[in-house]
Amino acid sequence: MAAQQPRKVIVDQDAMGPGTTGQQAILMVLQAPGVETLGITVVTGDQWRDEEVAHTLRMLELTGHAEVPVLPGAIEPLLNTKEETARREKLYGRIAYQGAWNWGPPHDARVVPPLREGASTLKPGSEDAAHFIVRMVHTYPGQVSLLTGGPLTNIALAIALDPEVPTLAKELVFNGASLSPQGIPYDMQQQPNMEFNLWFDPEAAHIVLRAPWKHITCAPQDVTVKTRMTRELESRLAAIHTPAARYVTKYAVEMPMWDELTFAAWIDPAVITERHTWYLDAEINHGASYGATVVWHPGGNPGMSEQPVEVEFDLDRKRFEDLFVALMSR
Repeated sequence: MAAQQPRKVIVDQDAMGPGTTGQQAILMVLQAPGVETLGITVVTGDQWRDEEVAHTLRMLELTGHAEVPVLPGAIEPLLNTKEETARREKLYGRIAYQGAWNWGPPHDARVVPPLREGASTLKPGSEDAAHFIVRMVHTYPGQVSLLTGGPLTNIALAIALDPEVPTLAKELVFNGASLSPQGIPYDMQQQPNMEFNLWFDPEAAHIVLRAPWKHITCAPQDVTVKTRMTRELESRLAAIHTPAARYVTKYAVEMPMWDELTFAAWIDPAVITERHTWYLDAEINHGASYGATVVWHPGGNPGMSEQPVEVEFDLDRKRFEDLFVALMSR
């Protein structure tokens, strides 16, 4: 009977929408058999939190998943700010992509602009993301996987509320970090080890990566940039007439499938063909490398509470794309 129990998961996401990597990754988990999504916690990242919440609620409505709760989380990083980032750019060089800080027309973080996909009739939960995470890992000790696709602010706040979160959770799976990626599709940053989900909130990443999780899995840019939403993949989805496939087909953007691969590898580990166990951290000194990925091979780490991380490096792209199509067909 234990083998038949659904896998319990909280999806923590900077859920830019409509479509694109954040919403499509959430949808994969919602469509996966044998998975119980306890809730979707939302953090500012690619867009501001409140706009991401609105896109997520509308996606749930359009795809038939209205029962899944959406919990608003952090609006800003723990310490990092847009103003400090601007000052650092003058000293150390341009950072091309800054998520909510430079995506689209500027607007107040609390103002939700009109949505392309239309407004939702659903409402977010009244509980905040961090308290929800704490409550769920206590309710289901040792059973909850945390799947994250954005900055780690919500997870860090949950740990600050209750240091038992890492030991009560089953595992942490995160999209982020950058070691030595090839083929980044645009000028992310002068330094190849700067990755948005870590540098947007370095202190949060530092807290999370030094917490005593049972298991940590990382999908860095090194592997995620090997994926792409292509016209061929869009054509396969266009031939499917489920609500999920219609949503993806309508709002798909040709870009790497960063978050989708991260969550796909959790759904089906055979998607990943190469893994290494290393130690990771985020640089928190406020200089040129603030937010950069720090990595050590086993035995070379300093032993300052950094944790072993299973880092994914290569994939079976056909298996990944076939899984994505199969899930959208449900």
